[in-house]
Amino acid sequence: MTNDQLSSALPETDRTRHRRLREQGSLDRAQLDAILEAGFICHVGVVIDGTPMVVPTVYGSDGRNLYFHGSVASRSLLASPGAAVCVTVTHVDGLVLARSVFEHGVNYRSAMVHGVPRLVADPDEKWAGLRCLTEHATPGQWAYARQPNRKELAATTLLALSLEEASVKIRTGGPDDGEGPDAALGNWAGVLPLAATWGAPEPDPRLPEGVEPPQHIVNRSNTRAS
Repeated sequence: MTNDQLSSALPETDRTRHRRLREQGSLDRAQLDAILEAGFICHVGVVIDGTPMVVPTVYGSDGRNLYFHGSVASRSLLASPGAAVCVTVTHVDGLVLARSVFEHGVNYRSAMVHGVPRLVADPDEKWAGLRCLTEHATPGQWAYARQPNRKELAATTLLALSLEEASVKIRTGGPDDGEGPDAALGNWAGVLPLAATWGAPEPDPRLPEGVEPPQHIVNRSNTRAS
């Protein structure tokens, strides 16, 4: 393995080792980056006082850290310093409809990130992290909208989770029973694709007449959401 290949591979740990459906697993950093880039909602799983909690929240990635804030999980994690989390991001690309129910499945791209998040206290990193989060969800919006003032920054909790311990699973293709006994049933089999698309911008009813959406919003209409 070359130095370039080493730098593009995520380290294998006990938590990232693929034990089931190993053929769908990957430790390719580029695939992790692509999955994170394609979304903006993650699920933060954590155990607080013996009770499991999974919270959806908006995230941003800079390739080194995953930034997230504004959730019950953030406040709970601050009350339990050192608590490990598992953050997941999943994209569903279609249903795999086989000849038998047993062989049905889902085409998907999924990432799992493990670690202990840290509170972002440095003002410069906090500013950069919030910009990363905003731009990740809506590129161009940070420069267009009013940016946070000092009071808003103080009221915002931002957490950073390193991307060093992560893994990926991806499933593509059709059903696996095309050459088995069930092929003789004559049932239709294949994939029902799923693709999310951004719609047309819907203005706030309280907008004054003549205020049009900025170009970076207009450009996303009728484009793939992931």
